[in-house]
Amino acid sequence: MSSIVVVGANWGDEGKGRIVDYLAGQSAASIRFQGGNNAGHTVVNDLGTFKLHQLPSGVFNPDCLVVLGPGMVISPEPLTRELAEVKAAGVNPKMAISDRATFCLPIHALEDTLEEVRLGDGAYGSTRQGIAPAYGDRVMKKAILVGWLKQPEVLVERIQFFLDWKLPQLKALYPSFEFSQTAQEMADWLLEVSAPWIDAVCNVSEPLKAIQAQNGTLLFEAQLGAGRDLIYGEYPWVTSSHVSGAYAGIGGGLPALRPERVIAVAKAFSTSVGTGTLITAMENQEEFRKFANEFGATTGRPRDIGYFDAVATKQGLEIQAANEIALTKLDCLSGMPDLKICVAYEGANTENPIWPQTAGLKPVYESMEAWSEDISHIRKFEDLPKAAQHYVLRIEALLGVPVPMVSVGPGREQMILR
Repeated sequence: MSSIVVVGANWGDEGKGRIVDYLAGQSAASIRFQGGNNAGHTVVNDLGTFKLHQLPSGVFNPDCLVVLGPGMVISPEPLTRELAEVKAAGVNPKMAISDRATFCLPIHALEDTLEEVRLGDGAYGSTRQGIAPAYGDRVMKKAILVGWLKQPEVLVERIQFFLDWKLPQLKALYPSFEFSQTAQEMADWLLEVSAPWIDAVCNVSEPLKAIQAQNGTLLFEAQLGAGRDLIYGEYPWVTSSHVSGAYAGIGGGLPALRPERVIAVAKAFSTSVGTGTLITAMENQEEFRKFANEFGATTGRPRDIGYFDAVATKQGLEIQAANEIALTKLDCLSGMPDLKICVAYEGANTENPIWPQTAGLKPVYESMEAWSEDISHIRKFEDLPKAAQHYVLRIEALLGVPVPMVSVGPGREQMILR
C-alpha cells in the first residue's frame, strides 16, 4: 500500500490536474481533501479536455474510487452538472462523498459577492463561489452537513436554525440583500439537486480503510497552492482551507495518514490569479499568457505571469513537506529569449521572506540559456535541448528536492520521467 499526496508549490494553477490524472492510472482511490467549487483542475486525455472543480482529477480511471472528503465544502448543483459532463463523455465513476463534508449553498455565493462588492478596491479577489462564508459557517457550527440529506427531518430543522442566525446578519450588513426561501423549500431543493449522487454519501473512511487493507494506492489531491494556505499563505489573500500535504489525511477521511510521497507541483514559470504579490512578474505578459493559455479554470480571469521564483517555491516546498517536485509546462518556455530564475530577494525582510512579508521586495535574477526547439514531442530527459536540461537541473539544485517528473504538454503521454 502507498499513499501519494499531490499539492501546489506556489499560488495554485500549477498543473496538478494533469499530474493526478497521470498517477490515477495506478491508484485505487482519488481523493479531494479540501476546497470546493472555487478552483479548477484542467485535465486533457483521450476523452477530451475537462475543467474539474469538485470531482478529483482521477475520475477518468474507471477502476478508481472517487472520493470527496470531509474537508470539502460541496456546492450541490455544480457538482451535479460536473458529474453529468463526465458521464456524457462515457465516464461513470465509482463515488464516495463524505457525510461529514458541509454544503456551500447559493446563499453563500451571494454573501461572498456582496462582501467583495462592499470591499471595493480592498476586495480579496474571491471567485465569489461562497467558499469563505461556507467555511466560516462551519467554524461557527451553523453549517449544513451533507450527511443530513439522508435525514430529511433533521435537514429542515438545521436549515431553519441556520437561516434564523444568518438572515438578520446579512440584512443588517448588506441592505440590498433579499432572500425568500423557507427552510422546507431549501431542503426540498437540496434533495432534488443531489438526487444523482445522494447514494454515494457515506462515511468515506470505511472504503478508504478497506483499500488500505488490500494494499491499494491512495491518491490525495489539493486545489490551489502553498501561497494560498489559510495559515501559511499570503494572508489575507488566501483561500479558506488548508492546502498543505499535512491536511490530506484529515480532510480526506484518514486522520492518521502518513503519506509516503508528497509531490509538490510547480510550473516552469510563475503564475498567480487573484489578489496578492507576484514579485517576479514579467513586464509584457499578454503574448506569453495567450501562448501558454494562462487563464483561470473557474473564472476565466487572466493569470499574472512571472519568471520562476525559486525563493517562493522553496518556501512552498517546506510548507508542503514535499519530497518530490513535478515540473509542468516546460514546453511553454521554448523560444523565450529572456529566460531567468529568481534566486533571492533584496529589500526589507529578506532574512525571512515568507508570505505576507514579500511586499516591497525585489527579485535577484540568474540568467539562463534559452532554447528555441519545440519539446512537446520529447519523452526522454536526455533528448531535451541541453539548455532545457540545465534549466530543470538548476531548479532542482536551488530547491534541494528531486524533480522526477517533467511535463512538456497537457496530455498524459507528454510526461518525462527521470
